[in-house]
Amino acid sequence: QFHDHEFLGSTRLAELGDPDAHNHRFAGVSGPAIIVKDGHVHKVKSRTDFFDHFHKFEAISGLAIPVGNDGKHVHFVEAITNDVDDHFHELIFATLINAPIFKEEV
Repeated sequence: QFHDHEFLGSTRLAELGDPDAHNHRFAGVSGPAIIVKDGHVHKVKSRTDFFDHFHKFEAISGLAIPVGNDGKHVHFVEAITNDVDDHFHELIFATLINAPIFKEEV
């Protein structure tokens, strides 16, 4: 285990122009770092909150994006939820900073 990241956000609206237009919230903790060429990524997997239904999603983050000068970083994630009730939601978010109160050992 190298490290993981917390994440949270809201989906984009779905069913626009419909009386049921809505979005969902989500939160979770990524999987451990997966070493790849040029750095590492994380698997993110969660489900949304309940609004007479919920959605699931799973994705692989982008590479680390440095934040500050002490090895801290975030990851960008784009995903699409599963289809429920004849619609899906898009997600675009950044993870939270890894271990925000500890100095990263590189």
